[in-house]
Amino acid sequence: MDLPVTFWILLISPLVLCVPAVQAAKCPQECFCDQIQLTVTCVNKNLTQVPPAVDEITVKLDLRGNDIQELPTGAFMHTPYLTHLSLQRCNIHKVKEGAFRGLGRLVFLNLANNNIDILYQESFDGLSSLKQLIIDRNRVEEIQPGAFSQLGFLNLLSLSHNQLVYIPNMAFQGLQNIKWLRLSYNFLNYLDTEAFAGLFTLTRLSLDHNELQFFPTETMTRLPEVTRLDLSYNPMTYLGEEAVSMPKLTHLFLDHMSLQDLVNTAVSKSPNLIHLDISNNQLRVIQPFAEGSPKLSRLNLAGNPILCNCYLRPLREWAIYIKVKLMGTCGGPSHLSGESLDAVHPSELRCQSQEDIIKEEEAARIMPRPTEEPNKVKCPANCVSFSGMKGLIYLYLSENELTSLSPDAFKGLPKLTYLHLEKNRFTSFPKGVFKLVPSLLALHLENNSITKLEPGIMTGAEGLRALYLTGNAIVHVSPRALYQANDLDMLHLGGNKLKEVPTEALSKAGNLRDLRLSGNSIRWIGSNAFKPLGRSLKELYLNNMGLEKMSQSALAGLGPGLRSLFLEGNQLEEVPDFHPLTALEVINLADNPLMCDCPLLPLRMWIEKVNLKVRATCANPPELRGRRVKDVHGFKACPGGESLPSAPAVTSKSAKAPKATKPKPMHLSGHRQVKMLKVKSKIRGSPNTKQGAAKKAAESTKRRSMP
Repeated sequence: MDLPVTFWILLISPLVLCVPAVQAAKCPQECFCDQIQLTVTCVNKNLTQVPPAVDEITVKLDLRGNDIQELPTGAFMHTPYLTHLSLQRCNIHKVKEGAFRGLGRLVFLNLANNNIDILYQESFDGLSSLKQLIIDRNRVEEIQPGAFSQLGFLNLLSLSHNQLVYIPNMAFQGLQNIKWLRLSYNFLNYLDTEAFAGLFTLTRLSLDHNELQFFPTETMTRLPEVTRLDLSYNPMTYLGEEAVSMPKLTHLFLDHMSLQDLVNTAVSKSPNLIHLDISNNQLRVIQPFAEGSPKLSRLNLAGNPILCNCYLRPLREWAIYIKVKLMGTCGGPSHLSGESLDAVHPSELRCQSQEDIIKEEEAARIMPRPTEEPNKVKCPANCVSFSGMKGLIYLYLSENELTSLSPDAFKGLPKLTYLHLEKNRFTSFPKGVFKLVPSLLALHLENNSITKLEPGIMTGAEGLRALYLTGNAIVHVSPRALYQANDLDMLHLGGNKLKEVPTEALSKAGNLRDLRLSGNSIRWIGSNAFKPLGRSLKELYLNNMGLEKMSQSALAGLGPGLRSLFLEGNQLEEVPDFHPLTALEVINLADNPLMCDCPLLPLRMWIEKVNLKVRATCANPPELRGRRVKDVHGFKACPGGESLPSAPAVTSKSAKAPKATKPKPMHLSGHRQVKMLKVKSKIRGSPNTKQGAAKKAAESTKRRSMP
C-alpha cells in the first residue's frame, strides 16, 4: 500500500534533527576553495609560505605567482591527499630535503619559472606516485646524485630552459618508468657515458638548443627503447661512421645545426629509422645512405645549399629505388635553383664539362649589361653581407681592423647566437647593431679599445647571456649601461681601468651569476658594493687589482648564494666578514700581505669552521711571514680566540699553500670557444679522433682554470 508523502516527511524529520552539524571546511582567507572539486586556489596573493589552513582533504592546490622563496622540510605535511600541486612563479630559490614528504598521492608537480639552482639528493623524497615533474625556466646548474631516486613512477621529467652544462653518470638514477626526458634550452656541452644509464623505459629524449659539438654515440647506446631523439640547434659540424647506434629509433632531428659533412653510414646502426630531419644545415652534397636503414621513408634536406648536379644523382636514384621522400629544394645550379628535390629527374642532374664552363664564361663577357631598373641602387651598396646564411649560429670576425659596425651589419642572421668581435679596434661599444640578431646569447669584445659603457648598450640584445669585455680601456660604466639586461648571466670586465665597482649599473643586471673585475685599479670596495646581485651571484673575481681595503660589509647581501671568491694578488691586510658566505666552495686569498694579528681573528675562526682549502698566508708581523693563517698560534691570545685548537707544529720552511678547488664548469666561456675551434679543425679525422677531441674540450671546460 502506498503511503502518503506527509507520512515520510514526519518520519524522517526527527532523524534529520538527530544528525550533528558537519564541521565547516578550512579555507585560507586569501584563497578560493571549491569544496565539491576539493581544490584550493591562491594565485598572485603575495604569500610568503605555504598556507597552513588548507583543508586536509584538498586534492588540488594552486599557489602560482606568490613569493614563497624557500620550501622547508615537510611544507605540505598538512595536505596528504594532494594529487596536483602548482608552484610556478613563486620566486622559489631552494627546495629543502624532504619538502614534499607526506605527498604520497601526488601525481603532478609544476615548479616552472622559479629560481632553483640545485636539485638536492632528497628534494623530491616522498613523491612515490608522481608521474609528471616540470622544472622548466629555473636556474638549475647541478643535479646531485640520487635527486630523482624516489620517483619510480615518473613518466615525464622536464628541465628545459635551465643552466645545465654537464650531465654526470647516473644523474637520473631511479626513474624506472620514465617515458620522456626534456633537457632543451640548456648549455650542455658534454654528457658522461653513463649519463642516462638505467633509463630502460625512456622513449623520447629532447636535447635541442644546447651546445653539443659531437653526437654522443656511447651515451646514446645506453638508451635501448628511445624512438624519438631531438638534437636540433646544437653546433655539430660532422656526423661520422655509425654515429647513431640506436636499435629502436624511428625519428631523429638534427636540423638547424652546423653540419657540413655527413658520412653515408652515420645511421646504419639504426634499422628502424623512419624520419631523418637534417634541414637547415650547411650540406651541399649527400651520398646515398648505406644499407642498415631499410625503413627510412622521409629525409628532410630543406634549407641546405644542395647542389642539384651529378653529385646528387646517386642520392636521387637511391631515393626513387628505396621510396624515400626527399624534402627540400635545389640550391644550385641556377637553372634548377628552387626546384623540389623530389621532382627533379635523375637525368637532369648533370655536371658541366670544362668546355661548357668556358663557353658560359665567354658568353658572360660579351653579353651586354642589362639596363638598370629605375630606383634600384647599384651593387655593392645594395648587397647583404650574409645573404643566404639564415642558419648561421657562430660568426668569427676576430683579429681584424674593425672600428665600427653599420646598423644593418648583421641583416639576414636571425639565428646568430655567438658573435666574436675580439681583437679589433673598437673605441666605443657598437650599440644599436644587435636589433637584427634576436637569438644572440654571447658577445665577445675582448681586447679592443673601448673606453666607456654608455646608456642603452643592450638595446636589441636584451636576451644576451654573456658579455665579454676583458682587456679594453673602460674607465666608466654608466648607471644605465646594463638597462634591460635581465637575462645577462656572465659579465667579464677584467683588465680595464675601472676605479670602483659599478654598483648602480649592476643593479640593472639582477640575474648575473659570474662577475669578473680582475686587473682593474680598484683600491677600495665600500659597503653593499654587490648587494644588487645578492640573489644571483655565484662567482666573483676581484683578484690582481691592487685592492688595499674592503669594508666589513663589502660582501653584504651575497650570503648563501656565492660559491667562488677570488681575492688573490691584492694588498689586503684585513678581509671582510666571510661568515655569511655559507655556500662558498672556492676561495683564494694568496699573495696578500695579511696582518696576522687580532683584527684577523674573524678570518682565522671562519677558516676553522669551513671545510675549504683556504690559500691565506701571513706577511706581517715579520716573524710569521709565509706562515699559513690556519697555523698561527697567536690568535688564541686574542679576545674570543680561546676556543681555537692548538695549531700543528710548523717546520722551519714555509708551508706550501694548497691549491684552491677548481670552480665548476661554466657555459659560454671564452676558453671553451677556443677549444671548440680545435675540435672543428679535426672534423675530417676518424670518428674516434673527433669524439676524443671533443670530449677533451668538454672536460677542459669542466676543469676551467682560474684567471
